Amino acid sequence: MKKQTPYFYARETVFYAALIALAVFMLLPFYWMIITSLKPNEDIFRDPIQWLPNRITFEHYVSAFTLVPFGRYFFNSTIMAVMGVISNLILGSMAGYAFARLRFAGKNWLFQLKLSSLLIPGIVTMIPTFIILRSFPLAGGNNLLGQGGYGLLNSYWAVVLPGAAGAFAVFFMRQFFRTLPDDLMDAARVDGASEWTIFWRIYLPLCKPALATLGIFTFQGGWNVFLWAIIVFNDPNMATVQMGLQAFTFNKQTDYGPLMAANVVVSLPVILIFIFAQRYFVQSIAFSGSK
Repeated sequence: MKKQTPYFYARETVFYAALIALAVFMLLPFYWMIITSLKPNEDIFRDPIQWLPNRITFEHYVSAFTLVPFGRYFFNSTIMAVMGVISNLILGSMAGYAFARLRFAGKNWLFQLKLSSLLIPGIVTMIPTFIILRSFPLAGGNNLLGQGGYGLLNSYWAVVLPGAAGAFAVFFMRQFFRTLPDDLMDAARVDGASEWTIFWRIYLPLCKPALATLGIFTFQGGWNVFLWAIIVFNDPNMATVQMGLQAFTFNKQTDYGPLMAANVVVSLPVILIFIFAQRYFVQSIAFSGSK
């Protein structure tokens, strides 16, 4: 075994010290958000800055759920984020499998067309998407021609449907399916398995790391939806947690204690999902990088 030189240990020490400093710098805003949510109002703007609260209080968390119906906002965001995850995992994996494993006319052209949608800024498609949702036939009081009502606006589908099979989900799952061996498909076809059986019982179980990774990204995107939710929702009962955060700012004044408490609560679902799914997330990166 080669003996390491003092220069090597010095370089490693500097490298890890820089990483630790960067990690502390990145976590500092999150730490400040947490301690601010636990401080009494009189200590939030005290000078000099208090990095450790003199007294811990949970009154801001109580206020966050009593000043505004934050529980309802939390429920709305959870439903829409979960529906988005389910639709993207199912439709994205099916489309990704078709583009990666099946042969049909125009496959490459259709995939390139789907992929090109990633190049279009979302702000460009907002108005056409809004018109389509508002004119959806037989929904929200509309007739068969999509007139007379408000369509799918003010419903969960207004947020879920436009991204139910996102281009990123299709691309991501296609790339992962392409890394899997062809021998599994050939052996299954020899045994007489149908295409659906090959997809559902052979290839899809091997995609747990990719599905977990896609689920994390999709949930985060659905959980943080803000601008589009403001456009398609005018019913206060349909507001999301991101929309609810602005309720703590009124008359050009901000109630920072409950706002920070609400931010902590809003951040927890994404953090917890990543913690529980990080094993699959790392496996996805390692598996894709080894091919």
